[in-house]
Amino acid sequence: MKALVYLAVGEKALKECPKPEIAAPTDAIVKIAKTTICGTDLHILKGDLPSCKPGRILGHEGVGVVEAIGPAVTVFKPGDHVLISCISACGKCVYCRKQMYSHCTTGGWILGNTINGTQAEFVRIPHADTSLYPIPAGADEEALVMLSDILPTSFECGVLNGKIEPGSTVAIVGSGPIGLAALLTAQFYSPAEIIMIDLDDNRLEVAKRFGATSAINSSAGDTADIVMKMTGGRGVDTAIEAVGVPATFELCEKIVTPGGTIANIGVHGKKVDLHLESLWDRNIAITTRLVDTVSIPMLFKTVISKKIDPKRLITHHFKFDRILDAYDTFGRAAETKALKVIIEA
Repeated sequence: MKALVYLAVGEKALKECPKPEIAAPTDAIVKIAKTTICGTDLHILKGDLPSCKPGRILGHEGVGVVEAIGPAVTVFKPGDHVLISCISACGKCVYCRKQMYSHCTTGGWILGNTINGTQAEFVRIPHADTSLYPIPAGADEEALVMLSDILPTSFECGVLNGKIEPGSTVAIVGSGPIGLAALLTAQFYSPAEIIMIDLDDNRLEVAKRFGATSAINSSAGDTADIVMKMTGGRGVDTAIEAVGVPATFELCEKIVTPGGTIANIGVHGKKVDLHLESLWDRNIAITTRLVDTVSIPMLFKTVISKKIDPKRLITHHFKFDRILDAYDTFGRAAETKALKVIIEA
């Protein structure tokens, strides 16, 4: 089969690879119909995640059709259309019993990280019964690709961890796909203000269309002062970090109000300074999390009922044999105006 393979820092290739086979009784083999590229894939290519070794097939999102199942799989059968969760969960270990599926002792975020992923024609899914979701007939499978990772990640790591409440003030630092997904799901809780912060005017315009009440281009470097003036010197109740670089996390430290929350979503590959000299007395909470995907069933219902439309995040489409072009487009988002790209079999 063809697959996108991480070769070394900064290097990737579309290669012929062996088709995956059932390796455990709980496995399923899924023929990929649609997949996408995540900002985390770019972090891997930059060398930010040493857990992902050269030779790995990337990707942890997608929808497809079950081709084969192990003898212990009871929920799915060949021919079923399924949504692939970015997190594999056994459902039985101490962490799964706490619904911390991201820390599953035999799963977690392994697809496209420690085992081969979804940017391929076929993928092996461990713990299939608890790591796949059935897609009902007639559902928009392209929209559902956004449920593999980006929507539950933004919602769980940003909105829920950020303790967003009706009438609160929220700043989302980073108006890329994950920040925009946080913007969409934050509106479940009716905050009074959602301030989007980014360097890209195009993405800020998109954020306004998606429901942001204010947008700030942070290129001038006085963003913290602007936010403080906008909030009467108080700061924001929730500051969501949705980039994964030191500067954006430190900005969150500067703009959070006493009693507020900094919710980190970004994947950080470099150390960040924690300014306790200015935060020690401010009663703030700092939350970190890898998505557990516990919210997929709820988000599934909101997408099916059209209460939320994640297709608004999709800007480009590519056939699988053009996946390198898709990476180029996604990696040059400021020039191409790319948000999420769909890669079709």
